[in-house]
Amino acid sequence: MNQKIEIQPQNTIQNYIDGISISNPVSSKYSMSMTRVQWRIWLLATFGKFFEGMIVFMMGLTLPLLTLQFHLTELQKGIISSSILFGILIGASALGGLSDLYGRKKMFIIEMALLSICLIGMATSQSYLSLLVFNFGIGLALGCDYPTAHLMISESIPSKNRGKLVLGAFAFQSIGVLFGILTGIFVLTYVNDINAWRLMYIIALIPSLAITVARFFIPESAHWLLSKNRKADAETSLKRLLHRSQQSSMPIMETPCDEVELTSWLHGYKRLFKEKYRAKTILASVPWFIQDLGTYGIGIFTPVILASVLDPHKATGGDALHNTIANTIYLAKGTAVIDCLLIVGVICAIIFSESVGRMKLQIYGFIGCSVGLLCAAVSVKMHGDYQMYMLFLGFMLFNFMNNLGPNAQTYLISGEVFPVKIRAKGAGFAASIAKFGAILTAFLFPILLHGIGVFTLLLCLVVTSLLGAWVTHKYRFETSGRNIESM
Repeated sequence: MNQKIEIQPQNTIQNYIDGISISNPVSSKYSMSMTRVQWRIWLLATFGKFFEGMIVFMMGLTLPLLTLQFHLTELQKGIISSSILFGILIGASALGGLSDLYGRKKMFIIEMALLSICLIGMATSQSYLSLLVFNFGIGLALGCDYPTAHLMISESIPSKNRGKLVLGAFAFQSIGVLFGILTGIFVLTYVNDINAWRLMYIIALIPSLAITVARFFIPESAHWLLSKNRKADAETSLKRLLHRSQQSSMPIMETPCDEVELTSWLHGYKRLFKEKYRAKTILASVPWFIQDLGTYGIGIFTPVILASVLDPHKATGGDALHNTIANTIYLAKGTAVIDCLLIVGVICAIIFSESVGRMKLQIYGFIGCSVGLLCAAVSVKMHGDYQMYMLFLGFMLFNFMNNLGPNAQTYLISGEVFPVKIRAKGAGFAASIAKFGAILTAFLFPILLHGIGVFTLLLCLVVTSLLGAWVTHKYRFETSGRNIESM
């Protein structure tokens, strides 16, 4: 008669990473601090969000020069602005989901190589069509990064640090936004040429090449290897991650799981809509969609809104190029001041995500965003200096509460609520749904600004923010502090 063997939780990959093993079930030296390999994985994962913030939001500064050089129509400007977001939508699911089949590390490298190639193409583009193709390609690469970077971090670090380090990586999106704006100001100040926008993309290319090479020298996710029944490879990867000697014993056992092996790329997506995971799919995707309506609308078009409400004195007396550069620099400086609150907000998210909880921060953040947008809407009806003060107060409050809550928490939650075999697909699908909201915003925002005005548009975003708070409350599922294998 066969004896039943009970698989203990101490045998799991995550408990080894957390510093709990069979030989020492309470604690070990590995729980005291992270290894250099774990920190290296985290650092390399931060650059995906950095490049997204820098390149996507830099579009607001490059678009005026692109319009002059390529004689873009309003429709073409809308298509160019939204093409990178459409690429993110496709890349998050079509490419990011492939990491469930082919491995986290492989897609982690491919996405950055694709980004570098498309940055070269963008910087050397000679036509509207090539701009469109390479901007879409940049979006594909950045979209793939949404699930892969998140999972490279969350599957390689202790549970107690997961929320802080995933959000720490996400914070680099805000740093990228600010860096992109400062890059634009610097380039436009010292390069008085219609091709100045090309230099902005070249500046982004240099670190992307270095990161592509560095990503070859990290281990594959042991979680993913074990999900593919590659136990020996998982043990080797885990030893390398934790700096254990190859001779040391590490008897890994798989956690009991009712998941069937995925036989196709599409199979995992079908499981997202089965009753077992439907609520989690809604929680991961719908609030993120709602959040991106405001994030990308306010983020990309802050200079446009400032110009519309404040009506800055435009440079006169020069040609169209010099006037365009002067006005872009002026509005970029105001945008940089507002965007500083993005960094403050995400720092607070890192601090409070575990103690307060993901769900509460997301709900409070949505409500705070609605208050900030309401202040900005009220400023439209004001005059004089008070108008400027109220507008900046509203946008700064929106940026702070957005990064404290929904902008940070939706990214974190999407990579935590699904089991390992469909985790990349779940996170990728949520990111794709979110970027559909961003595409709608990027394409329709200029049209709606002209059609219904800033006041009405901002009020619409107030309503959507409150809707985001309600959806989060209805489908809430707290993941703070939980072992990722127990999701």
